[in-house]
Amino acid sequence: MGLLSFSEPIRAAVIGASGGIGRAFAENLAADPAVGAVLATARQGAVPEGERIAPLRLDLEEEASIAAAAATAKDRLGGLDLVIVATGILRGPGIDPEKSFRQLDSAVMARVLAVNTIGPALVARHFLPLLPRNGRAILAALSARVGSIGDNALGGWHSYRASKAALNMLIRNFAIEEARRNADAIIVGLHPGTVATDLSAPFRRSVADGRLFTPDEAARRLLATLDGLAPADSGGVFAYDGQRLPD
Repeated sequence: MGLLSFSEPIRAAVIGASGGIGRAFAENLAADPAVGAVLATARQGAVPEGERIAPLRLDLEEEASIAAAAATAKDRLGGLDLVIVATGILRGPGIDPEKSFRQLDSAVMARVLAVNTIGPALVARHFLPLLPRNGRAILAALSARVGSIGDNALGGWHSYRASKAALNMLIRNFAIEEARRNADAIIVGLHPGTVATDLSAPFRRSVADGRLFTPDEAARRLLATLDGLAPADSGGVFAYDGQRLPD
């Protein structure tokens, strides 16, 4: 793969490294000769093991744990060059994508927004200061095509769509703000496509042949997408094939 667009050994962090895509991100980064160290965080569950992988606890719904993980990254590595937020929730106990506004539930909406929007925003709050003030630096967060307002022709999935649309707006905001600090910084969202994880299990029947990716395939494609981005792309959301999604 090779993250050739970085000129120095990369200090990376993967937030959510116990999940399918997050684990694949951590494994691919740890195997890349351009990467010097990978901090792999998880709320619970095992993260990949390796000589260059350091596990850390981080719970997106506990800001204190986010701040503590960022402090550890600063103490151990002096900062970070690449941060990937590979977390998200679509369904779970008591949570299913709504087909109608009649199914909206305030507690479900609050939980989905807490994980998909507020959590990544708090990661940005504590981890963006760890990125260098000069040179290439990337913070990327998993988003989704269904978070695109311009691409929405079907409706439904209200909480999930709203949480990802809000995340996309925050990404744009953070990109504008970070550019004042480092003109070479890149803050983007990533759309992985449909990946064979527990999250997508009930929704795979309509996926076209060749469009269901393993976590490793998805991670490799997204890392290649990141490698091809320039500062002018900051603030956008990009798919696994490198295409920019509509706002």
